[in-house]
Parts: sequence; C-alpha cells; structure tokens
Amino acid sequence: MIQPISVLILLTSIRLATGLDGVAAPSLRDDDEPTEFQSLCSSQLETAIDAVTRRSEFARSRWGIAIETLSTPNTLYRRDAERYFIPASNVKLLTTAAALRQLSPQFRIRTSVYGTGTIPNLASLRVVGRGDPSLTTAELTNLAQQLKRQGVRRVQQLIVDNSYFQKSGINPTWEWEDIHYAYGTSVNSLILNQNAVTLTLVPQQPGQPLQLSWNDLVAARQWRVENQSRTAAAGTKNSVEVTGVMGQRLLHIKGELAADSQPDSWNLAIPDPAHYFLESFRLILASQGITVARSEVTVSPESAHTKLNSVVVSDTGTPPNHSPHRVLPLIATWYQSMTELAVVESPPLAELVMETNQESNNLYAEALLQTLGTEVSRESTPDTGVTAVKLVLTELGVDPESYVLADGAGLSRHNLVSPDAIAQTLQLMVQTPQASVYRASLPIAGVTGTLRDRFRNTSAQGNLRAKTGTLSGASALSGYLDVPDYQPLVVSIIVNQSDQSTATLRQAIDEIILLLTRLRSC
Repeated sequence: MIQPISVLILLTSIRLATGLDGVAAPSLRDDDEPTEFQSLCSSQLETAIDAVTRRSEFARSRWGIAIETLSTPNTLYRRDAERYFIPASNVKLLTTAAALRQLSPQFRIRTSVYGTGTIPNLASLRVVGRGDPSLTTAELTNLAQQLKRQGVRRVQQLIVDNSYFQKSGINPTWEWEDIHYAYGTSVNSLILNQNAVTLTLVPQQPGQPLQLSWNDLVAARQWRVENQSRTAAAGTKNSVEVTGVMGQRLLHIKGELAADSQPDSWNLAIPDPAHYFLESFRLILASQGITVARSEVTVSPESAHTKLNSVVVSDTGTPPNHSPHRVLPLIATWYQSMTELAVVESPPLAELVMETNQESNNLYAEALLQTLGTEVSRESTPDTGVTAVKLVLTELGVDPESYVLADGAGLSRHNLVSPDAIAQTLQLMVQTPQASVYRASLPIAGVTGTLRDRFRNTSAQGNLRAKTGTLSGASALSGYLDVPDYQPLVVSIIVNQSDQSTATLRQAIDEIILLLTRLRSC
C-alpha cells in the first residue's frame, strides 16, 4: 500500500540532509580546542584523529579517511581509505571533474528554435532542448522576442523536443521520499526554472485554512491539493506537513501555523517538466503576439543531430572531443529542412560547475552527467553518463575500481566511493589546465556555499575549500586545506552507518579538520 510522505519524519532529510548541505553545524572556535592540540606534529596526527573517531557515540559508525600532502603526495593518515562508502554529495567532485576535463570550462549548452515554412506563417516551430539547467523564463522570453523580431506571427505546430538526453526522469535508485521536493526533481532535456516551483503557506485568521500561494501558476496546475491545514492562535508551534503520494500528482497539506508566524515556503518538484516547458513557452509566445494552433512534446530520435550545436569552439578553433565523421552526415540529413531561427546559450561550464559544487545543486549535477553521456558516447544506453565519467576519470588516472556510480549528484545510496577515489581525483585535477576552475568551484569554509556557516572564527576559515555531503546516517567532507605553517593538504573524510545526528557527525568531521590546521613541521 502506498503511503504518503511524512514531512515530520523528513525534517532532518529535507532541511538538514540530502541536497541541503549548507545547514549550519555548531561553530567551533580555536579556543574550544584542548591546548595540547594547538601545535601538532605529523607523528601525533593518528592518535589525535583516533581520539575523535573512536568516541563511544561512534562505536557503530564506519569512518573512511584519506589525508595527504598536496605538492609532493605523502600519506599522513589513512583509515579504510580503500573501502567503499556512500559518499552523498561528494559524488559531485567526480562528476564536475569529468565534465571540466571532457567539455572544457568554456563549454556552453545551446537551446535552439528551428522553423519550417515561410515567415510570418510558419508550418512548424521546433524547440530543441539540450539540458541547460540554468534556463529560466527570461531565456524563453528571449527566444520568443527573437522570433518576433524576425516577423513570426503564427505557428501551425509547436514542438518541444525532449530527446537529447538518453536518460530522463527520476533516477530509479533515489529514495521515493525525496522525489516530490525540489532537491530531488527529475532531469530532462527541457529544463525550465530548475524544474521546481515554490508553494508558500500564508496564515490567516485563527481557525481558517492557510492560504496557498504559488510562484508559478503554470507549474501549480500540475498538482492537486488537499488542504487540511489550519491557522492557529499566536505563538503556536509550526506543525505544517506538506506530503506527496507516490505515483500521484497530489499534495496533502496538514498541520497548524500560528497567525503571527511568517509564511512557510516549500520548494517542490514539477511532476512533468517537459509539458511545463511547453505550456510556459506557448504562453510566452502569445505574450509576444505569436499564435500557436497545435503543440506537443516529442521524444523523437531525430534530435540526435543536436550534439553539434551544444559544442563551443575551443581556442584552437576545433570543437573539442567530437569526430567530424560522426557529425557531418547528421548535418546533411537534417539541416536541409530546418532553419535555426532563435538560440540562447547557458553560461560557460565553469559557472555551471560553480553552482553545482558551491550550492550542492543536484539538478545541475544530473544535467552535467547526462550531458557528458550524450556528448561522449556513441551508444544510446541509460548509463551513458556514468560510463562517460568513468572513461574520463580513468584517462585522468583515477583507479576505476575505486568507485561505483549510480548518479551524478549523490542522492543515490547505490553510489559506492572510496576516500582514495576522491583524494586521487583532487590530486590529479591539480595537475590539469582546469585546476583553478575546479578548485574555485568548491565552497570556502566560513565564507561561501554550503560551508558559509561552518568553521566561522576558526583557523580553517578561508583556508579550506571542500565539498560537503549529507544523507541520513552519512556525512562527508573532501577538498583542499591550506595549513598556515605546513604544506597544503588533500582531505577526504566520510562517515557512514551512524545513528548520530547530522550536527554530531559534522562537528566530529570539523574537529578533524581543525586538528589538521595545527600541523607543524617537527
């Protein structure tokens, strides 16, 4: 029997865990640390770290740790570093490394509109999406305005092409509790506004239902809502639950929100992103004076030709990683009948990777994974993205047996990654032309991204660039640490199978990082 999601149960996972890695952990100050750790020799490091990981509260937890110097790799500490762990969002370190290596930081994702017929009355208009995760209503309006400037006034048939990615929709290995929320939204070729919508619940007079307010009425039409919520007396604790039902576009809203409370907002996944894209574009065309007689979403294979147009020319003038023998026949067979009338491009890949790692954006990570699969692979299989990551990282020098991937974001508990795999990736990326872009994409302790509220007023603030990772019972932190009076370090710390809270796990990881900042040459 299908059960509704209990948001009371999910509070730790929705607001503290998966996809929301930026929740603050208790701040650790240097003066909170025992005085004997103010200066630490490398020979003392094992004892100091073991004192943290072997506390009684971690008796049933698994720790995987790899700590190495960066400039001349030398192992300082290892604990089960070769073994598999569920890495949570640390998977994004592998996904973004592969994307930068294969596609280049200047790579842009192109969204095109092709037409047949004679302006002003076109027989067809075909929007070819290529999975740009940054595409918003503003870009769709730009496309419509380009068509208007060319004199387009009527379209007999509008088609939006959702076939660029070989694997669209929800990853089947994700937990069903996640998929109704924005951090677990599906990936497809026609992404708009991150395939998410915000529902805000506004208190009324005591005794009245909460008022529902959507930030996008087109997206809101995809949900049916049963609102059993209630406005409570001033000072009442918030007990609102927004739950979804597996396999249905139905939201249950229950609980109480005090009359004097601020509105309560929930970021939700759009159930059918392709039709949301279609309906949104049709309305935008109408606002520009362009009428459409018929419209549809297609997944026809003919859009395979679009691989060429998602490539930017490299500094040498050659499209990177593309064989002319694979592209030219596609041009000959397809472009004879269609003309590109309008186009928008994503920001460069460097910026997409920045959003992916800084904010732990799952949709961006999944879009980059599928883009890799489509751009790299000659075969059409559901796992082309994962295969492409492994091919690229193996060529980089990462041991292909040191990890097993099921997605690009880290939501899947089927991902198995060793601390060694992450440390290898971090070490090897430093030696590439993409090193500065990759490093800059990582959150800075106490300053930016998902680390903005961690390590404030400590010796790690500003010195640690690292990717966070959180699932219930699992926490991870991996990246680069500049130690003021020591060598720069590569660090990968993962804890799994724990019954401790997210805050407790993060505090222990943070203590290990602060130990490392006290390393001295002695």
